Amino acid sequence: MAVLSYIVVYIAFAVFAVAVLARFLMWTKLPLSVRWELYPVAHEAKRAHYGGSYLEEADWWKKPREASLFGELKVMLPEIFFLVALKEHNPKMWIRSFPFHFGMYLVGGGTFVMVARAILGAILPGLVAGGFGVFLGWIGVACFAAGLCLGLVGALGLLHRRLTDPDLKDFTTAADKFNLVFFIVVFGIALVHFLFLDSDLSRTMTYIGNLVTFQMGPTSGLTAISMMLFGLLLAYIPLTHMSHFVGKYFAYHAIRWNDEPNLRGGHFEPKIQSVLGYPVTWAAEHIKGDGKKNWVDVATEKMEKQ
Repeated sequence: MAVLSYIVVYIAFAVFAVAVLARFLMWTKLPLSVRWELYPVAHEAKRAHYGGSYLEEADWWKKPREASLFGELKVMLPEIFFLVALKEHNPKMWIRSFPFHFGMYLVGGGTFVMVARAILGAILPGLVAGGFGVFLGWIGVACFAAGLCLGLVGALGLLHRRLTDPDLKDFTTAADKFNLVFFIVVFGIALVHFLFLDSDLSRTMTYIGNLVTFQMGPTSGLTAISMMLFGLLLAYIPLTHMSHFVGKYFAYHAIRWNDEPNLRGGHFEPKIQSVLGYPVTWAAEHIKGDGKKNWVDVATEKMEKQ
């Protein structure tokens, strides 16, 4: 069981890394997206506070654009960690979704601390053997315990709402239910393991240390099961629509905040030309796409009629 669990976790990490990379490459190769064109744009350096943009300047295309990374972080970090948009537009869902997501972040943070502790222990064993190692251990315990509780409560709340809210009936698939049940099982078993077998996470830290140093040492059955389930969950996430954690970057930077101008001879010009050649199948009265006309045909037809 112990050796099998290590093999499963190694394979799971490999699947996760490959799947995330594949998703990222897939989105980078997609056609140019339609921008939101809504202001203020978060990275606007000078005029974001009142909703303006660099387009207000005379001869703006001749001047270098100034972008603020700090401005983007002010928007992205609260959205990532606290789901501020969901809280504003759907507070009933936020009450359930926030603990679920924040719980995952805490579990991930606790795991990162334990992995860092294991790596430091392999390189500088004296450092980890002292008070610093104890400090890292308690951070890992606090994050992991709080994350499991919050994640479990959030997953149960989300599942309950999907099963009982008539407004979500048409939007809830079998996969949505399975995903939440998967999280509940993994987090539930991990919480039982923590409460009754590994309250100081010493077994978990030893297991992670073995993973980092490629030593498939002995471990208890419940520890092996819990680690395998976490590995399977990690590998499963990027294979589903839950991979939106990768797509969110593109949604913000390629659609919501993309205000880069299309200048003659620039890198946008050939991309736009390619998109304009796509066939149009929209049957709406103002488009009347028949699958043969492309967007250039539609645009020029309107111009000719006017």
